[in-house]
Amino acid sequence: MAKDSKVQSIAETIVADSPETLVESDDQTKVQPKDKSLFNFARNKVRGWSRSTQFVIAATFILGLTMFFVGDLVSERVKSAALQSAAEAGALYMEAFLEPYVQEMNERSEISQESIAALDQMLNTSSLKRHVESMKIWRPDGTVVYSTDKSILRQTFATDEIAGALGGHVVTDLEDLSQDENRFERALNVPLYEIYAPLRDGKSGKIVAVGEFYERADGLEKEIAKVRGQVWRVVGTATLAMLLLLFFIVRRGDAIIQQQQVALRSRVIEQARLHSKNAMLQRRIAKANQEFWKINELTLRRLGADLHDGPAQLLTLILIRLDDLADQLEACAKLPGDREIYESIRGAAQDALREVRDISRGLALPEISELSLREELALVAGRHEQRTGSKVELALGELPGDLPLPLKICIYRFVQESLNNAFMHAGGAGQRIVADYRNRLLSLTVCDSGQGFEVAATPIETDGRGHLGLAGLRYRVESFGGSFTVESELGVGTRVRAQFRR
Repeated sequence: MAKDSKVQSIAETIVADSPETLVESDDQTKVQPKDKSLFNFARNKVRGWSRSTQFVIAATFILGLTMFFVGDLVSERVKSAALQSAAEAGALYMEAFLEPYVQEMNERSEISQESIAALDQMLNTSSLKRHVESMKIWRPDGTVVYSTDKSILRQTFATDEIAGALGGHVVTDLEDLSQDENRFERALNVPLYEIYAPLRDGKSGKIVAVGEFYERADGLEKEIAKVRGQVWRVVGTATLAMLLLLFFIVRRGDAIIQQQQVALRSRVIEQARLHSKNAMLQRRIAKANQEFWKINELTLRRLGADLHDGPAQLLTLILIRLDDLADQLEACAKLPGDREIYESIRGAAQDALREVRDISRGLALPEISELSLREELALVAGRHEQRTGSKVELALGELPGDLPLPLKICIYRFVQESLNNAFMHAGGAGQRIVADYRNRLLSLTVCDSGQGFEVAATPIETDGRGHLGLAGLRYRVESFGGSFTVESELGVGTRVRAQFRR
């Protein structure tokens, strides 16, 4: 009661201190439990879904994200390939139309007025006007020597595309018209893409200028959009097909797993039921065994009492009457001739009385309810020494102070029968009782130094009395939940051990 009161007092103290702790905590501390509850709610919600649903959601996210990057990469590659193809076609235009007009730049780095006029006239032709909206010719230093927009002539601009073209590459760009030299092209307000191509000297092959075309991108953008749509349809169809295939595979596996879980759960329930039933039966068997040994002890006591009160008393009366008869015969001087017969009858009666008393004493268990285990072991050893005239050594360690009476009776009978076997089969040589109690395990061992026997080759349940005694000891010990072992070695001796977990 005092311990319960102390626990209650501590609980009341914690409850009383809780409001102050909540008041002193900051806002973050107050919000955290809510966040945790939302997280736990979401996690429990997801756990409540089937495995196939969880897989579809996860696979849709992962596979969809992967396919998005794949589709975007393929689309960019298609766009780059289309632009490159258009750039190569534009480069052919430049080589065919512009290179004749830049041959003079190998000598004076300028284009003559006649060439400029010819280029303007060529750009205004209907066949080229359908594709090219603007055109420029650059010197290697970034100066515009020809342009559809005459306002930027002889101006110098720094562009990376010119550097790439001077390296012998065809450079194209679909979207970047934000530079200062593109004011005219931006004003056209039509989709354009730039093509930069090197213009070479016809004799030496040296790059003398860079030509730039601005072509309309309407058709190219439509083609790119068409190809991109085809790519995305293929990627989407493949993704959907993979998701559906994986979904059906996972769904089938999930169904198999659920069936196995149901079967396993039913088996576990059945196993638990059988285990519970088995444990109940074992408890009943143990209880029945204990009741049997109690009844057996009562029967033995009754037999001992009957022998003591019946035949023993009659034999005592016979001896008394024989002594009275001997006195009467001696008084009449009729006994001397029959002295030998009288003594033989009286000796036989005394022997019978002694055996009946020994049997009665062995059947009737002495009162051990008030004795400790140490005193009980000393008692059974002393009675064995008194009855057999042999010596029993005691090696008693720390022993429990209180044991239930049925277990004390079991221990008494175990030691008594083991000592009887040691005296019968080993002549009482090296009789020793060892008892100890450690880690809640009570261990009792009865040893002798006789000839021993082969335990594996000699079954306990045989017709010999000694082995029947061992079988009875095993049943008695195991009925109290203990373990019983016999160890024997030829020429060394025998050890009989009983252990009880408490």
